[in-house]
Amino acid sequence: MSAATDKARFFLEQSVPELREYERKKIFTKDEITSIIKKRSDFEHKLNARGAAPIDFVRYFEYELNLDMLRKKRVKRMGIRAVGHNGQRRIYFILDRATRKFHGDLNLWIQYIEYARKQKANKKLSIIFTDALRFHPTSAELWVYAAKYALDDHADMSQARGYMQRGLRFCKNSRKLWIQYAKLELIYIAKLVARQRILGLDEERPVQVEVPDDDMGGDMIALPAITAEDINPTRNDGEVDQQALSNLNSTPALTGAIPLTIFDAAMKQFQYDDRFGAEFYDMVLEFSETPCFLKIEEHVVNTMRTHSPTSPRAQICYIKLPTAGVDVTSATFPRAFGTSLARLRESALTQDLAREVVAWLRPLADVETLDAALKKVIEATLRSAERALAK
Repeated sequence: MSAATDKARFFLEQSVPELREYERKKIFTKDEITSIIKKRSDFEHKLNARGAAPIDFVRYFEYELNLDMLRKKRVKRMGIRAVGHNGQRRIYFILDRATRKFHGDLNLWIQYIEYARKQKANKKLSIIFTDALRFHPTSAELWVYAAKYALDDHADMSQARGYMQRGLRFCKNSRKLWIQYAKLELIYIAKLVARQRILGLDEERPVQVEVPDDDMGGDMIALPAITAEDINPTRNDGEVDQQALSNLNSTPALTGAIPLTIFDAAMKQFQYDDRFGAEFYDMVLEFSETPCFLKIEEHVVNTMRTHSPTSPRAQICYIKLPTAGVDVTSATFPRAFGTSLARLRESALTQDLAREVVAWLRPLADVETLDAALKKVIEATLRSAERALAK
């Protein structure tokens, strides 16, 4: 117990200069500083004693986080320009000790990452992600988190792909990771489309987007090559080269070649499981504004029908395909829905297929602004499917 007490005392002594400065600059009163010392002493004795739990570190972290927020507010209100001691260092120290002692606790790593992310500590974040993934290589959620961070915070698609590719080496059987990898690529395509729309209005910086030449060998998915010129066409005399814009539409970045490659590799990994195909189809529905949307959905449906022609999931995706990406209140929906109904009539309405049809039509029937005639047709089709389901 004396060793734990000595450790606690050592860590407390490190904060003495900090507290003295707070008192000298009247950021905290003497009574408040006494309270801070007591709180820190209690936490340090808990953390350094036998039987310390992750929750003890979390509570210490939350206390120091609130204390640092209070300090910042007072410094701003009092107009104090410089404070020699930074509360962030203590918080990082607590989280670092927590993850070293309980490196198997993924929640602690996530808290560490989220705090560093809020502080925009990019160099530190890189180290934290490396350590976290080293201890948790089979956590698909962590690989997805790291990839999204690379794309959202740094617009670095090469690094994001690197995380996803390495993640698949350890989590090949994770459906979520395959789906999220393709989703990340579709998000990137959506960003490229938005960028293309404003290309020529604002000056843009070149972006490095080549697929990384990693050392994973045969474990890596072979993706189509994308060059910086594909994404950031050069300009001539301040005007956008129309040929370059035309070329952009035909590159793998916008034709959906990468999501399609991921889908094919995933379907092979899962032995052409129709459940995965349906999940992939539903995910792609979120990106109806991308130019490759229908191409991907058609490929998904064709693959499912080739390998599982009698599967209710393959059948419902085939039936829904004409209406994919079409707003139910638009003028083009009735014609598309008519094609879907024709496909439905061609199929044997089994109980499993009827269940899928009900799940599809019920939300459509509840749309308040739906055309009255179309609503009538949908409700009639829904009743037929419910009768088949009740048999």
